[in-house]
Amino acid sequence: MRYALQWLRSVLFIGQMYVAMLVLGIAYLPYAILRREGALAGCHAFCRYVRWSAAWMVGLRSEVRGEVPQGGVLIAAKHQSFLDILMIFGAMPRPRFIMKKQLTWAPILGWYALRLGCVPVDRGKRGKAIRDMTARVKSGALEAGQLIIYPQGTRVAPGVKKPYKVGTAVLYQELAQDCVPVATNVGMFWPRHSLYRKPGLAVVEFLPMIRAGKEARAFLQELEEVVETASDRLMAEAAEQLGQR
Repeated sequence: MRYALQWLRSVLFIGQMYVAMLVLGIAYLPYAILRREGALAGCHAFCRYVRWSAAWMVGLRSEVRGEVPQGGVLIAAKHQSFLDILMIFGAMPRPRFIMKKQLTWAPILGWYALRLGCVPVDRGKRGKAIRDMTARVKSGALEAGQLIIYPQGTRVAPGVKKPYKVGTAVLYQELAQDCVPVATNVGMFWPRHSLYRKPGLAVVEFLPMIRAGKEARAFLQELEEVVETASDRLMAEAAEQLGQR
């Protein structure tokens, strides 16, 4: 009975989340058209709303740990579900994502992403996309802020191993910016391919900065080690909450 009730709550939560996306997207649209800050305000409002509604509707609380960067840096984050996107974005003042090109066609989401300065990437031409993007950053075509990339290139379920792509190291070197790694355990509560949402405490943790100037291979090795180690620790913490061993 409890399991069935949680399923019902999960479905209702997801339904109202997308309704909220539509309502907030329309409400903030005039401001977003006039100024990029309007798009930021609308997206931040949606992030706060989803975290708030998840807490009381399905018992899924969320917490951001570590020192959140405020200046221009590269963010290299573990990606397990839509929730870590919202938590990372909502925590920072001027974030933008490297995102799949297909998402630009998504209603509301796609337009807001482009308005924020997110960078669409064609997966089949990722190398060219990174070169084009670094050229845009260096030329000043993109405003300063926090550029977020997922080094594994996609969502990765807890416990699944997937290599870190060299494109992140190329970007790190080309931009000559410090990099802040980010770990998470959100996939333990918000599964990749399920509507079911588990109660507990989902965490996104900003880790100590990796300074600019490292050799590409050394950087990528350090990035993978610190993110995977911290994510494993957070997932073990989540497993205890869920009664797993």
